[in-house]
Amino acid sequence: MKDFEKIYSEHYDAVFLYVLSLCRDEAWAEEITQEAFFRALKSIDTFRGECKLNVWLCQIAKNTFYTAEKRRQRQVDYPLEMIPSDETVIQKIYDKETAFQMHKLLHNLEEPYKEVFWMRTFGELSFRDIAYLFGKSESWARVTYHRAKMKIKEEVK
Repeated sequence: MKDFEKIYSEHYDAVFLYVLSLCRDEAWAEEITQEAFFRALKSIDTFRGECKLNVWLCQIAKNTFYTAEKRRQRQVDYPLEMIPSDETVIQKIYDKETAFQMHKLLHNLEEPYKEVFWMRTFGELSFRDIAYLFGKSESWARVTYHRAKMKIKEEVK
């Protein structure tokens, strides 16, 4: 353990600066660096010495950063007032007429909006997967989904 404390003190600054160059946020870089050293401690026995120790630590930090970034992108923070209460959700579920109207709106939505909306909402596909299926870019899938939502909102009003 004393050896790892020495590794930590000698390499912390280099790993932190590397992570900071990736994420450009000091607080987040500190968090990622701490997590990276924790992972390194857990797997120090697997270090074979084929590269410099700081390179190995930076590789762990890079993987930790990309994992955290993917998790961060999937997470959506909604203001509390936008999250419907349980009572509101249950009321809408039981309101069959509203559900029928929504299905009618979706059914009448033109292509590719209808298919993209269904894939994203009900199929729970990522924008990357939708883009691949259509042979388009991920941006195209995002924009098409957004436009489909806007068309539905216009009809609901």
